[in-house]
Amino acid sequence: MHIVFVEPEIPPNTGTTARLCAATNTTLHLVGPLGFSLEDRYLKRAGLDYWPHVDLHSYPNWQDFLARRPSGRMLGFSARATRSYTQVRYRADDLLVFGSETRGLSDEVKTLLAEELYTIPMEGTHVRSLNLSNAAAIVLYEARRQLG
Repeated sequence: MHIVFVEPEIPPNTGTTARLCAATNTTLHLVGPLGFSLEDRYLKRAGLDYWPHVDLHSYPNWQDFLARRPSGRMLGFSARATRSYTQVRYRADDLLVFGSETRGLSDEVKTLLAEELYTIPMEGTHVRSLNLSNAAAIVLYEARRQLG
């Protein structure tokens, strides 16, 4: 299983997700441009001392990611999608693709993944989206639950 963050902006979200990836043996892909340096102290702090145990891959941009990405089905997650993440039948080699904290997935990415675009339903009307690291954890653990 793979988590892909496209243009993440907030270091602690990525650090927290790195820790999640270390705990679940999930590969983390960071697609730039990033809103922070990989040397950022808040990024490192959120990931604690688990960084050596994270299978981390970084790419300067979306096109480079597409050229070098691992095989597997890409599933996009967006607050603007209409199908729930629980409707997916996950596979062990899926790439779970999430956009930046403030902009979400770009129109280009949403168009590419239109047939495989899902949301995490929210009942509250005053919230635009969930925290990026929380969203990744919710989807990853649903996939893991299905896969046993």
